[in-house]
Amino acid sequence: MIPTLAAIRFGTGLSPDLPPPDGAADLLARLDGPDEMAERFPVPDWNTRMDLIRRHGRLRRARREDPAAAEEYKKINRRLHTIYHRDLRQTMMRAIVTRDGLRERLTWFWAGHFAVADGGGYLRRSVAAYHDAAIRPHVAGRFGDLLFAAVTHPAMLTYLDQEKSIGPNSPRGRRGGGLNENLAREVLELHTLGAGAPYSQTDVRELAKLLTGLSVTRDGRFRWVRNMVEPGAETVLGETYGDETPNRHDIAAVLSDLAVHPATARHLSAKIARHFIADDPPADLIEAMTGTWLYTDGSLLAVYGAMLDHPAAWAPELRKVRRPLDFMAAALRVTDSGPELEAARGIRPLREGLTDPLTLMGQPWLRPSGPDGWPEEGTAWITPQGLAARLGWAMDLGRRQKPALDPRLLVETALGPLAGDRVRFAAGAAEDRAAGIGLILASPEFQRR
Repeated sequence: MIPTLAAIRFGTGLSPDLPPPDGAADLLARLDGPDEMAERFPVPDWNTRMDLIRRHGRLRRARREDPAAAEEYKKINRRLHTIYHRDLRQTMMRAIVTRDGLRERLTWFWAGHFAVADGGGYLRRSVAAYHDAAIRPHVAGRFGDLLFAAVTHPAMLTYLDQEKSIGPNSPRGRRGGGLNENLAREVLELHTLGAGAPYSQTDVRELAKLLTGLSVTRDGRFRWVRNMVEPGAETVLGETYGDETPNRHDIAAVLSDLAVHPATARHLSAKIARHFIADDPPADLIEAMTGTWLYTDGSLLAVYGAMLDHPAAWAPELRKVRRPLDFMAAALRVTDSGPELEAARGIRPLREGLTDPLTLMGQPWLRPSGPDGWPEEGTAWITPQGLAARLGWAMDLGRRQKPALDPRLLVETALGPLAGDRVRFAAGAAEDRAAGIGLILASPEFQRR
């Protein structure tokens, strides 16, 4: 039972070819090792995308006067769209063939915590590169490093309008412009302390002043603009940072302190436990994780270890609903759909097989509705429209499977000892093989982890 739960609850599902993790020690050892999937299934990096986006913007302006520019604009526009869909393909391929499913799940979790949505400008088809640069390398490190990397990345600065934030008394501020509190507010309310934590509007404003100077160049790279920095020291949660010549070290210092604040430790320990264990996790589990966070100065690997040490981590009841991305990845993994997906060329098969169904299920690719990311509670995902979309996609996936895939064998591969009598009966009694496969993937057992 433990290996099955390790694969389903803490990984990307069971596989017909790859053995599940043995348990907590195996999960943590792989997570502490090299990131093989990022190397095997890379995505274009941030700078590569920024070069395309700059050219896209220049050609967009020139296309009305220059037919050659109009044609080149179309080509770059198609390439950006192709990258967007292929980013999802690479994400799914990582989940399908990995032996380190916890890393994939943690990347998705922290990408939702530090949410940035696909949009216009620098965020056009570039968010996956932000995840790979700022999130993925730090999911097993110290939270302070993850926090700094995410908060100071050009994607986050653009998404929360930080590049428009100008210290009122800075050289630039004396010529006009004003302070923008978006990033400071989300750092305190979402990224660290949590809503209801002991901070005030004054703390938000003081942090916003400290964050002035963080900006983005015209080509989408990080930029430090000294003449936008609010001069003088600022006080956040009773601690004073900076002097008459603030610099980036002050920002690193305040983020480092926020990363190990007791409110942060409790807020994020509870959030991790809710994501992996239950919508209402045991209080002693949260206490154990919080204590580990504070004792280790935010070592995420140690915090995950505290979670995996708790009996609730291995309870046989499947309490959590798989989000659409989790569900699709697990279904593609258990049906050994990797070769077909990897061979897909062009946008259409990826859009029809992955991107559009994900949207219909309620989780449009890289487009959370706000900076608070995706909802956690199961009721947000188990809706009539969402269930219909899951069932339709599962049935379509069943029709595409090789004739050798027997639903009666698949139910054991997909669920192992967690398979109930009803789903076993449905797998054997379905009117045809494709329907049997679809019913297994759409079953309540497979929808949960």
